[in-house]
Amino acid sequence: MASQETTTTKTRRDGSTFLRIAIALQTLTIFLQAVSAGLLLTTSYGETLHGIGARVMYGASMLYVLAAVLAWKPGGGSSRPVWHASGFLVLASVQVVLGIAHVPSVHLPLGVLMFGLSMLALVRR
Repeated sequence: MASQETTTTKTRRDGSTFLRIAIALQTLTIFLQAVSAGLLLTTSYGETLHGIGARVMYGASMLYVLAAVLAWKPGGGSSRPVWHASGFLVLASVQVVLGIAHVPSVHLPLGVLMFGLSMLALVRR
């Protein structure tokens, strides 16, 4: 019975660590998007970097959802991070659509909001 508890505790800890790493990666990619947005305005290669960064940021948001599910289901943690991660994926989707549609009046503030929320999620983890 003790090994069952140890395995469950280890799974929960591993899931929580993966979740923290996923949130940190998402936060970093959102920050790098702000940097590449500045380059977009000042260099010829900024648009390419921002486009690549958008794909990486979206992938990081999907990784966050996966990490949240793994921390919840097999790890026995709370389902709350799954809801947060899913919300981030929705925001990332809206952000990508707004970027493609060239709507900076909403795209930029949403990016700032996403960075703030991601930082908050990182600090709370």
